[in-house]
Amino acid sequence: MVIHRVREMLIRQRTQLINGIRGHLAEFGIIGPDRSHKIGLLTTLIEDPNCDELPAVARHALQYLVNQLREISAKLFKIGRDLIAVARNSNACRRLMSIPGVGVITATALVSSMREPTDFKSGRHFAAWLGLVPKQRSSGGRARLFGISKRGDRYLRTLMIPGARAALSRAGGKQDPRSLWLGKMRQRRHPNVAAVALANKNARIVWAMLSGDTAYEPALSVKAA
Repeated sequence: MVIHRVREMLIRQRTQLINGIRGHLAEFGIIGPDRSHKIGLLTTLIEDPNCDELPAVARHALQYLVNQLREISAKLFKIGRDLIAVARNSNACRRLMSIPGVGVITATALVSSMREPTDFKSGRHFAAWLGLVPKQRSSGGRARLFGISKRGDRYLRTLMIPGARAALSRAGGKQDPRSLWLGKMRQRRHPNVAAVALANKNARIVWAMLSGDTAYEPALSVKAA
């Protein structure tokens, strides 16, 4: 878990650097794309001596941020390799990685965060611990559900929900029962709602697999839906 906490800190620092670079360049009228993985377009401009829009003094100062950003990216790459090695040596991680939407980083984070599956009475309790269940404000026999509670581990949610969103996007066009079920859910719900619902379901599957020491079975997961 220490590896994940260090990774989380480095990601925050990388985000700060990217926002700082974009903000400083915006003062000179240089607007870059919002996607963080396209920050290379802006770093290229900073290192281009022929860019007349950026004064030499500003270019020299921003180069420090570019260098620091590359150092952090290199460290994150090495941490990714460390997590791959951890997953290879863990039977539980390898089994969790068979769930669509759960990769190396998510699997190692889940296994290291859940001390014992028996700490949770059910998969729903584990999903609630992650903050993936809706808030309820019910009275007079009328149930009212709102957005997710977000009271659990934020880091795990930032892994589970994007992973579920990726699984939803890859399910399009496939004809297996699970993909058909996901396609129907996307038609009924907003994409973000569907992603959170799938993340909730994956959390329950994770608890069931770890508590029962079983492998992932797609057919059973669809029936449980």
